[in-house]
Amino acid sequence: MENDKLYRSEAIVVRSTNIGEADKIVTIYTPGRGKLRVVAKGVRRTTSRMSGNVERFRQCKLLIAKGRNLDIITQSETINTFSNICNSLDLFAYACAGLELLDKLTEDELENYPVYSLLTEFLKALDGGLDPIMTSRAYELHLLGYLGYRPQLTRCVRCNADLEPVMNYFSPEMGGALCPPCGQIERRSAEVSVDAMKILRYLQKSSFASGPRLRLEPGLRAEIHHIMESYTRYLLERDLKSAEFVRNVTS
Repeated sequence: MENDKLYRSEAIVVRSTNIGEADKIVTIYTPGRGKLRVVAKGVRRTTSRMSGNVERFRQCKLLIAKGRNLDIITQSETINTFSNICNSLDLFAYACAGLELLDKLTEDELENYPVYSLLTEFLKALDGGLDPIMTSRAYELHLLGYLGYRPQLTRCVRCNADLEPVMNYFSPEMGGALCPPCGQIERRSAEVSVDAMKILRYLQKSSFASGPRLRLEPGLRAEIHHIMESYTRYLLERDLKSAEFVRNVTS
């Protein structure tokens, strides 16, 4: 029974850290409370019934007790293991990158149901065999939008002019696209082809489910990846640790 000391929540496990001899601090993302850090006591013991339910990528139902410093998981039930992700090194790498980006861009205890829903869709798409590259690009653009970092892709962020269907530019520092004259002034901007801009706009405006089904030639996919990576690098002031993991397992 729930009371002022207990609450129930669905959650997706983002990461965990071992503490003590048998416990873990588990970072979870929930639909109603955002990102939380909670304790799973005794979970590393072989006799623990909870151990398989709080592994990374697990979607689970939790009963959580409020604690003095960190809340404590008291019951857990797995909803989805996303087993294909766990059994494929490539998919595992892309999933790690997606979770790390969310973890780095979000603060604790800020409710954002669309982010939880997007994270669920992202893992289901990877697990279901959809193209992991386009799944990741669609996820990144939607996640940035939900968190207030939506890049401007239709108007020049410097002069506010409508962008024409020509070679434009992208500036991570300015948060979006630049027209040719402004792009040539901004030294840290990079060229963006007409096709890449079209795909970025499509991914941003359409539903997440549409993105993973796109089929693009390798050069165009690489260009879009470079643009998104440069933007997230600027926002985080560093590369994702999992970015090198993705490169190593997919090269």
